[in-house]
Amino acid sequence: MIKITKKSKKSWVTFTILPKNAQSMKISGEWNGWKDETMKKKKNGEFYITKVMDSNNSYEFGYILDDGKWICDDSTQKIMSPFNSQNSVLKV
Repeated sequence: MIKITKKSKKSWVTFTILPKNAQSMKISGEWNGWKDETMKKKKNGEFYITKVMDSNNSYEFGYILDDGKWICDDSTQKIMSPFNSQNSVLKV
């Protein structure tokens, strides 16, 4: 799930995901040059992170499970990556 709160030229974007049996989760995307960022874990097992991004842009991204597996967000459009996998597309 992705929640976007727009405020003028910036948007606060909260990514939330509930993976099965994951101990850790990271997110990686175009907004920071594809650097992995560790997500925080809630007591119910969900992982989340909030990022501040420029409004009126779109960004490709994906989640990385603790075993290194790349997954997309089910709530977004997908696009093929140059690595023969898919990326999620976020429109802010």
